[in-house]
Amino acid sequence: MPIAQDPLSVEVTLPREDVALVTVEGYLDVDTATEFQHHLANQLHHGRRHFLLDLSAVPFMDSSGMNIILRVYQEARELPGSVHIISPTPAVRRILDLTGVSITVPVSESVDEALERVDGPQAAPAEPEV
Repeated sequence: MPIAQDPLSVEVTLPREDVALVTVEGYLDVDTATEFQHHLANQLHHGRRHFLLDLSAVPFMDSSGMNIILRVYQEARELPGSVHIISPTPAVRRILDLTGVSITVPVSESVDEALERVDGPQAAPAEPEV
């Protein structure tokens, strides 16, 4: 019975009611992307609007992983919400930069930095209407 050589571990914690911190460990590729997508879809279903994707333990990501990140980014924006990538490994960061994903999806160095970015636009006081 073959065992997956590089299983994916996905852990979801909730720093706040509308924020899902998704910590991914392992190779994020065509063989594991469905599991990653399932976790994100489940959090969308449960009303999460902001997604913090901790990729600090992902040594490799292919286009399958990038497509899922871009898909959840589009879905979150419509809520409105946001997606933030946290501490990608150098190899993953290179792929994000080469493909332009890091231009679209903000990259933060820590959970706290990503949460500050989540709060940024909402924290600005609204201009009074004249």
